[in-house]
Amino acid sequence: MRFALLIIVAAIIGLLVVTEIGLRSLFGFGNPLTYIGDEKIGYLLTPSQRTRRFGNRIEINQYSMRGVNIQQVPSPSSLRILLLGDSIANGGWWTDQDRTISNLMMGSLTFNLSTQVEVLNASANSWGPRNELAYLQRFGSFGAKAVVLLINTDDLFSTAPTSLPVGRDRNYPSQKPPFALAEVFNRYILKPKPIPGLKEIQNENGEGRSEADRVSINLEAVGQIQEFTRANNAQFLLAMTPLLREIGEPGPRDYEIKARQRLQNFTQSQGITYIDFLPIFNSQFNSQNPKALYHDHIHFNLKGNQLISEKIQQKLTELFQKDPKNNSKAELSQPK
Repeated sequence: MRFALLIIVAAIIGLLVVTEIGLRSLFGFGNPLTYIGDEKIGYLLTPSQRTRRFGNRIEINQYSMRGVNIQQVPSPSSLRILLLGDSIANGGWWTDQDRTISNLMMGSLTFNLSTQVEVLNASANSWGPRNELAYLQRFGSFGAKAVVLLINTDDLFSTAPTSLPVGRDRNYPSQKPPFALAEVFNRYILKPKPIPGLKEIQNENGEGRSEADRVSINLEAVGQIQEFTRANNAQFLLAMTPLLREIGEPGPRDYEIKARQRLQNFTQSQGITYIDFLPIFNSQFNSQNPKALYHDHIHFNLKGNQLISEKIQQKLTELFQKDPKNNSKAELSQPK
C-alpha cells in the first residue's frame, strides 16, 4: 500500500513538473512583464526586462519603452521618432517585437541614405493622454524630431493616472510568480478582488464632473503634449484608431460621435496634424470584413499594424518635407 502511494505521489509530482515546464517553454507563463508604480505617470513597465509570451518576443528597455536599450541623446546621423500610446502602440503579448507598429515603421521609413531612423515606443496597457503627458514630462522626448501620439476612441474618456492596479490587478503584477502554475491559477481561475479606491478613480465623474468634462481634460493633455513637442522643435502628429464595432453600421455611439467631433474641432483650432482611422477603415473595408485587421475588439493584428504604420509614415513624410528647418526630405521605402 505504501509503495502504491509513493508511486501515485511521484506520478502527481512528475505531472506537475511536466506541466510547469510546458507552461514556461510553450506559453511563457511564470515570466510575465512586471510593472512599477509612479506618482505622476501612474505606472510603467519595469525597466530592462525580457520575456516570451505565446511565442512572441517582448523586450522592455531602460526607459520602460518596448524596444532595445537606447542612448538618451541620438547620434548626429540618426533621426528619432517617439511613438506614445497604450496597448495598441505597445502590441502586448500578442505581438512579436518585430511586428509592433514602431518596429514596422523603423523598417520602412528612411531619411536620406546616410540617416538611421529610430522609432521609440513609450507605451503601456490602458495609458491615456494624461499618462503619456506625464511620461514626456518625466523623461523628455529623447531628441525626437517627431512625436506621434496614437490613441483610440476609448482614450478620450480615460481617467486620471493611478498606481493602484500595480501588484493588485492580475494584469499589472509587480513581481514574478514563484511558478508558472501559480500565474495560470491567479490569472484564469482565482476570482479577482476589488481594489480599494480604484472605483473612485474610474468613476471620475464623482467630483461633480460629467463625462464631457473628462473629454475636456484629455483634450487638454493632448494640447500640452503638442506644446511640449513644439517647445522641443519637433513635429507633432495625432492619430486615433476606432473600436471594431465603430466600423460600418451602426457606427460609433452617440456619446462617441460627440467626443469625436470635439476632438476634430480641437485639432483644427490647435493646428494639430490628425489622422482619424475610422473613415480610412470604412473606406477601405466598405465591402470587406474589417475583422481581418483586429486581434480582438480594439487591438490589431499584423495586417492592422501594417496599415496603421503605413498611414503614419505617409503623414510623417509630408510633415518633414514641409518643415522649413529641415533641408532634407524623408522618403518611404517601397515594399518589395
